[in-house]
Amino acid sequence: MGKEFSIVPKNVPRVETKFRRVVTPLPHPDSIPTLEKLRKFEPISMRGQPPIVWDRAEDVFVYDKYGNRWLDWSSGVLVTNAGHGMPEIRKAIIDQVNSGLLHNYVFPSEERAELAELLVSVAPKGLDKVFLLTTGSEATECAIKLARAYGIKRGGNKKIGIIGAERGFHGRTLGAQQAGGIPGQKGWIVNEDPAIVQVPFPDGYWTTDTSFDLFLKTIHAKGLEDKNVAGVIIESYQGVGPDFAPVPYIKELAAWCQKNEVALIFDEVQAGFGRTGKFWAFEHYGVTPDIICCGKGISSSLPLSAVIGRTEIMDQFGPGSMTSTHTGNPVCVAAAIASVKKIKNDKLTENAARLGPILETGLRALQKKHPEIIGHVTATGLVGGVQIVKRGKKEPDHDTAHAIIEKCFHKGLLFFSPVGAWGQTVKIAPPLTITEEMLRDGLAVLAEAIDEVA
Repeated sequence: MGKEFSIVPKNVPRVETKFRRVVTPLPHPDSIPTLEKLRKFEPISMRGQPPIVWDRAEDVFVYDKYGNRWLDWSSGVLVTNAGHGMPEIRKAIIDQVNSGLLHNYVFPSEERAELAELLVSVAPKGLDKVFLLTTGSEATECAIKLARAYGIKRGGNKKIGIIGAERGFHGRTLGAQQAGGIPGQKGWIVNEDPAIVQVPFPDGYWTTDTSFDLFLKTIHAKGLEDKNVAGVIIESYQGVGPDFAPVPYIKELAAWCQKNEVALIFDEVQAGFGRTGKFWAFEHYGVTPDIICCGKGISSSLPLSAVIGRTEIMDQFGPGSMTSTHTGNPVCVAAAIASVKKIKNDKLTENAARLGPILETGLRALQKKHPEIIGHVTATGLVGGVQIVKRGKKEPDHDTAHAIIEKCFHKGLLFFSPVGAWGQTVKIAPPLTITEEMLRDGLAVLAEAIDEVA
């Protein structure tokens, strides 16, 4: 996995529809100097996306300088839940910039107080403290630290075990990668911490055993005793799919965590803020975690993340001992307040719930037509995935997934590069402002691309 898209301009069929416009070779020849400059001065790892040099993005559309317009099914990697560059969010950012307060470290600010209160108001009862950070990786690493500290406090120095899931993704920093379970992926950090283990994720496709007994058997086989586990960190849906665990499994997990005084952490970084048709994706399970990690869609724009948790877990460290340089940056906070309010006021969560069955039905129709290369499809709300396999085999096929995304790019439908443990998934994540007509248009384009590649 990890293929680059070609930056050699290619003549592609002209597209001129209500939602998409492609009127030049792709990438446009005049954008090549920028692409080459990025290749010269950035690491190779940054070359993975379709080669469109973004000029602007508005609501559900992305534009280049040359007259092309894409219907965006990436949300800038699940960030722009409230839409790209929405007027309310832009105004909040501009007003904050014009106020003169651009940075204040962790000195008190009205803006930070307002957002903390707002996030507690949308969190489950009992999760009443908020720590603002910058990235999802920061949030998940912070949650691991909090869980371990709480474990030591409750059970001594051996209660430090952290359980993640195979094929899990919690970020690209060291601790986040150790908690995740993609050790075979290029660039992944090998986990050498014996107190961090992964269990199979019960998606029902790559892992067919979806019983909670498998969880217990796995941790015991890896030498971890129940009493020595401090925390379980799990994506509310696993990003490779999106795949949800069975509800009974998660209910058993929550009960086991409570019995053994284990902090249950749901990673909502890409799943929260209405994406799945519920404000928090863990609501599908009917359980409440001890800690929520969130980010991405929190601001629909600027870098911000948060850890939301129970007071006894969040208040473990004294004044000045758990902070961050850009904690609750006032400009990012202003964007987040506007974004969360827009998601709620415009009922974008409800829109995702309404359109979710249409997306799922469309993806299942694609699978029915091409069962030889589409191994697994899932969709909940406005997040979906098409997992591509080698023809007639249950083996991931990154190259074909990559080709499908490139075809869509040439037709005016924008995805980010294939995701998943093996880069086999075409991930669908439009802004939550998308209409049914736009959704059906995108499904038609995806169907065309798969037909051509298949």
